[in-house]
Amino acid sequence: MGERVIRVRLDELLQERGMTLTELSHRVEITVVNLSILKNGHAKAIRFSTLSRLCDALGCQPGDLLTYE
Repeated sequence: MGERVIRVRLDELLQERGMTLTELSHRVEITVVNLSILKNGHAKAIRFSTLSRLCDALGCQPGDLLTYE
């Protein structure tokens, strides 16, 4: 059995909402570089304040953005 990981569903949510990473970056005031790190699964941590801003901008719950696989 392989290691289970937390996966960020940012690509899927952006696509569902017809939003670009750049647009999200402006809405949540996070650099595109940092959002890319999160989107690509390379982030080691995420602040609750960042998670809250992302959920607000995307109109979702944390469980819509993060999955445990």
